[in-house]
Formats: sequence, structure tokens, C-alpha cells
Amino acid sequence: MLRLSNRTELTLLLALPVLVGLAFILPTWVVNFVQVSLGTGLVALGVLVQMRAGLVSFGQGLYFCVGGYSAGLAGRYLGVSDLFLLLLLAMMASGLISLVLGFLLRRYREIFFAMLSLAVSMILFGLLSRTEALGSTDGFNLPAATYLGWKPEDDLARFALYAATCLVSVFCAIALNRFLNGTVGYVNEAIRGNELRVEYLGASASNAVHITYVLAAVVSSIGGVLWAMSLGHVDPEMTNWTTSGQFVFVSILSGTGNIIAPFIGTFILEIVRVYAVEFSPNTWQMVLGTVMLLTIIFLPKGLWSLIARKRTSGKQLRQPAHAAAGE
Repeated sequence: MLRLSNRTELTLLLALPVLVGLAFILPTWVVNFVQVSLGTGLVALGVLVQMRAGLVSFGQGLYFCVGGYSAGLAGRYLGVSDLFLLLLLAMMASGLISLVLGFLLRRYREIFFAMLSLAVSMILFGLLSRTEALGSTDGFNLPAATYLGWKPEDDLARFALYAATCLVSVFCAIALNRFLNGTVGYVNEAIRGNELRVEYLGASASNAVHITYVLAAVVSSIGGVLWAMSLGHVDPEMTNWTTSGQFVFVSILSGTGNIIAPFIGTFILEIVRVYAVEFSPNTWQMVLGTVMLLTIIFLPKGLWSLIARKRTSGKQLRQPAHAAAGE
């Protein structure tokens, strides 16, 4: 039998051609929602990885914004439009920033970590909003993506970006899944349970938190690039507290039980928000709040707990048969 981590990776690999194939079947607006959800889903993955260590980041929009602005500035001032090079630049920028900030944030836990991460994110929001060279509050547009010298146009360009988004998202999800099932991932779960005991066992909780923080930042910046390229625009709202709160909302809505959950949660959130705005434009925030409240009350472990519960029930039903066979 496949281990859970391998089963998850197999599901992601099988989902890749399905996701790409949706571009030929579903309406364009649905495909656009899937593409946007994959970008923001990567940021939610960054939040999920930290939640596994008992840390809630209310400032993940910082690296979402760093990714988007890295791509935008490289295109605007350096003339870079190659998607893979833009992703590399964003990863380098977010990795450097998070490495430095990590030395500060690794010392804090619970509400202190959440508020400090939010404060740093809002500092960037203020700087971007007041800097005319960076577009101020209006932001600026991004160039069309190219791929190792290939520049598709019109419908082919949209499909190429969508396919690249699917490929990068699946690759990142598999990488994070292996991280969570590796040494640091297990240390993070132990930190959430009892950090003092982790230190007694000889592991460094601070180092594990620092590594996790940097990794979450890099993945979030990748999501920022993909999201910005799909919309063709960046602005300071990417690092506003409302945006960061949305990623936490997704993590709570989807649950932290599996690496696939945030992608499902972001897509559901996009659909709920669109219809909430359409049918209740003046109170759509209340609709989202109601969804959040109902999720917390009836599904405290998120939507993924429904799938986990079904798997557990299936195993319990098969156990008598296996027991009988053993006799």
C-alpha cells in the first residue's frame, strides 16, 4: 500500500493533466478562477506549513507582494518577461528578506508572531502606497509572459500561462508535501505540541521555525508571481492586512490535514465571493463571515476533515473483513 505522502503526490501528478485539460472543456471564466486559485493557493500553502508548527502568519501577504512586485519591477525596469526568470528573481528576493526577518520572528510564538508578521507586512504596504516610482496606490501593469525565448500570443498565450501555473503549483505542492513528511516537518509538529520537550530532545525549535518561515516565504512569492502574471497587474493591496487575512481564512476553511486542501479552499472562496458580491453587493463580507463561522462551528478542522472522516470510516469497515481473513 502507498504511504499517505506518496498517495498525495500521486494524486497531484494525476491532477496535473486534468487541470490542464480543463482549459479545453470549461468556460474561460471558470478556467480563470482555477488559475487565480492556484496562485493564491500557494500562498495559503505557506500559511499551512507554518500552522503545522503552531504559527499563524497574518502577514503572508508580504511575500505574496514581494513575488508580484519582483516580477513587475523586473519587467518594467529590466525588460525581463521570461516567466522562469521572474520566478527565480522572486524566490531570491523573498528568500533574502525572509532569511533576515526570520532571525527576529523565530523568537516569537502565538499572538506575538502573528502581530509581528502583520506589522512587517503593513510597513511594506505603507512604503508602496507612498512611492510614486512603484506606482503608488495604483500599482502598475506587467508585461506578457515569455518562455525561454518563446512568446505566444492571444489564446495560446493564455493557455501557456495557465499550463505553466498548473505545472509550477503541482511541483511546489509535491515539494512542500515532502518537506512536511521530512525531519523538519515532524519537528514542527512536535513544536506545536510541546516546544520545550523538543529542545530537551536536542532539536533546535528556533532553527526549524526559521527554515519553515523562509520556505513559506519562497512558496508565497511564487504564488505572487503567478497571480500577478495572470491578472497582468500589481498594487499595494497585495500586502494589505485584508489580503493576508484572506490566506488565513482559506487555511481555516480548507483545513491543514493535507497539502491539497488549500487549493480546494481558495477555489471555493473565489466562487463564494463572486456570487456573494453578485447577489449581495453591500453585505458580501457578511456572507464570507457567515461561511467562516459555520466552518469553525461544524468543521473545526476544515473542509478536508470531511475527506479524512470518510477515509477513516472506510478503513473501519474493512477491518472486520481483514480480521476474518486473518482468522
